Amino acid sequence: SHAWVFISLLSAFSLAGSDALTKKAVNDSNEYLIAFFRLLFSLPLLFFLWFFVPVPELDRQFYLAFMVALPIEMATVVLYVKALKLSPLSLSLPFLSLTPVFLIANAYMIVGEKVSLQGALGIVLIAAGGYLLNAGEMKKGLLRPFSAIARQKGAMMMIAVAFLYSITSSLGKMAIEHSSPVFFGITYFTVLTICFAPIGLWKGRGDLKAFVAARGYLSMVVPGFLYAVMVVTHMIAMNMTKVAYMISVKRTSLLMGVLFGYFLFKETNIRERMLGAFIMFAGFVVVVNAR
Repeated sequence: SHAWVFISLLSAFSLAGSDALTKKAVNDSNEYLIAFFRLLFSLPLLFFLWFFVPVPELDRQFYLAFMVALPIEMATVVLYVKALKLSPLSLSLPFLSLTPVFLIANAYMIVGEKVSLQGALGIVLIAAGGYLLNAGEMKKGLLRPFSAIARQKGAMMMIAVAFLYSITSSLGKMAIEHSSPVFFGITYFTVLTICFAPIGLWKGRGDLKAFVAARGYLSMVVPGFLYAVMVVTHMIAMNMTKVAYMISVKRTSLLMGVLFGYFLFKETNIRERMLGAFIMFAGFVVVVNAR
């Protein structure tokens, strides 16, 4: 059944919406406060769902995966936020599409999942499409985002984020297999929020007073809610298929992000992104039908 595809797309859509609204807020606020409040406002929905989720039997594997993934996840939050602040989105975001490529190896090493040749082809197409989609500098050369790596710290950070995500996704799959998808999603992001709070509030301490006075946190209520929807749908879809397939479908959020940028921020250059969108869609079709 292809239910996982629909749920992964829902996860992609809620992530793209959350990212677009977060980007809008981060332009004139401290990026650490924005990251913290997005996590914080994801908790009400997660706590509400907690009432309906039975506590599964937990074993050593669950705690191991949980504890190893957590510090890595903290690093990705910090790197991600810094990357957004340091580099134009068009130069940093393309590299997020590398996560499923890294997953081909990491998911095999961590959870023993092998992707088929067809699956790998689809993943590579999605990554290439995601890259082309955001490489708005094509006129200056196809490898402009890659040549920007040397100059742009944000691009380097995003590659690191893509790689680290491939590890946390695999560990997440392991934790889900030893608990349940929604239970893991709720507990993991609750602990992540608690652990990130001192970092976010300390790094944002200079702007916190003005941020609260101006009610800047209100701009994070909807992104936080959408983030919670992303977490739950992510975990459920992850439980239904191979990690690399689920994450590659979820990376269509990059395509949705372009559309949000066009409709919400009146970002131009949508036409030159059509090639990337087309390749990404082709990859999507290949992955969805892969074994």
